[in-house]
Amino acid sequence: MPARANSSIKRLAMWSIAVAIGVMALKLAAWHVTGSIALLSDAMESTVNVIAALVAFFAISYAQKPADADHPFGHSKAEYFSAVIEGVLIVVAALLIVHEAAGALFSPTLPEAPALGLGINMIAAALNGLWAFLLIRAGREHRSPALIADGRHLYSDVVTSLGVFAGLVAALATGYAILDPLLAIAVAGNILWEGWKVISSSVDGLMDRAVDPADEAVIRQAIAENAGGSVNVHDLKTRQAGRMTFIDFHVVVPAEMTVSVSHEICDRLEEGIHAVLPGSRVTIHVEPEGVRPHGVKVSI
Repeated sequence: MPARANSSIKRLAMWSIAVAIGVMALKLAAWHVTGSIALLSDAMESTVNVIAALVAFFAISYAQKPADADHPFGHSKAEYFSAVIEGVLIVVAALLIVHEAAGALFSPTLPEAPALGLGINMIAAALNGLWAFLLIRAGREHRSPALIADGRHLYSDVVTSLGVFAGLVAALATGYAILDPLLAIAVAGNILWEGWKVISSSVDGLMDRAVDPADEAVIRQAIAENAGGSVNVHDLKTRQAGRMTFIDFHVVVPAEMTVSVSHEICDRLEEGIHAVLPGSRVTIHVEPEGVRPHGVKVSI
C-alpha cells in the first residue's frame, strides 16, 4: 500500500476521534436541555462512537506496520479486529439503551425545550452523515475494513437521529409521552441489527474470504490479457486480508520453454494484475505442459 494512502487512512481515523467527541457533546447537550430518553439513547450510541474511533485508529496504525519475521504477510488483518470490536460495542450500546428506556416506560414524560434539543441533535446528525460519507468513500477506495465499519456505524447513527426526531415530533404533537421510551427501544433494535452486520462482515474477513465476484472478474481479465506464451492458467485462488489481496494460480507453459522466458510471462502477469489491483500480492506456480491435467484455457 503506498505511503500516501496509508497516511490518508491514518489521518481520517485520527479526525474520526475528534468528530465523534464533537457529536457526542452535541447529543449530550440535546439530552440535557430536554430530558428525553430517546435523545439519551442517541447520545449513548455516540459515546460508543468515540471508543470505536479510538480502537479504529490504533488498529489502522498497527495494520500499517510492514511485514516482519513473525508476520511475513503483514499486519493488515488487524483492521478486522477493530471492526469486530466496534460491532460488539454497538450491541452493548443497544442493550444500555433498552435498560434506560424500560425504566421510563412506567413514568414517561414529554421532553422540555424540544425545539432547541431537536435542533442541536439535527446538527450532530448532519455532521455524522457527512463524515460517514467521507469514511466509506475513502474506505472503499483504499480497501480499509476499519474505515468502512466506522462509516457504516455513523450512518446507523444518522438513521437513529432521524428516527428520534420523527418520534419526538409525533410525541409532542399527540401528547403521548410514552412514545419517547418506545422510540428509544425501536432505536436499540436498529442499532442491534447494524452491530450484527458489522460483526458478521468482519468475521467473514478473518476467515480468509475470497474476493468479491467483480474483483475476481477483473483478475481473470488481467490474467487473460497477459498470459501470452503460456498454454493455460488454472487453480485461481484469492483471499482478502484487510487492504491486502492475495492471489495464487498455476501457469502451464510448453515443456521446452526456458526458465527465463517463463519468468518473463510471470512478470507480465504480475504487472497486469497490479495495474488493476494495486497492492495485491501475487504467487504464481509454473508447470511444464504434460505433467498434470490442466484447467480451462484462458483467452490469449
